[in-house]
Amino acid sequence: MVRKKKSTVQKRQRRDYPKEFKEEAVQMLLDGHTAPSVVERLGISSANVLYRWKAEHLAESGPVASTLEARVKELEGELRRVEREREVLKKVASGKVRERGMCHDMMT
Repeated sequence: MVRKKKSTVQKRQRRDYPKEFKEEAVQMLLDGHTAPSVVERLGISSANVLYRWKAEHLAESGPVASTLEARVKELEGELRRVEREREVLKKVASGKVRERGMCHDMMT
């Protein structure tokens, strides 16, 4: 006869957060805080919960909020691209300065 082990894992009770709390958490996320930092600061169970609240908030806000969110993501991507380009240009410029310095040293 085989006996099954009893599960020692307890189910977590689902917490009920007030609407204002959810809105504040989502606003922090939209303001640029990272999901893990918001979760840690506010004691939310997981980042997935926060992302679900954000999706619900954007759905309630209508197409304008979704459009703004898409535009923010687009601009953030463009910013990262421009920052990479700037780093490349810095490297090229510093190389040119070294070359000029070497040529100047050879001439003197």
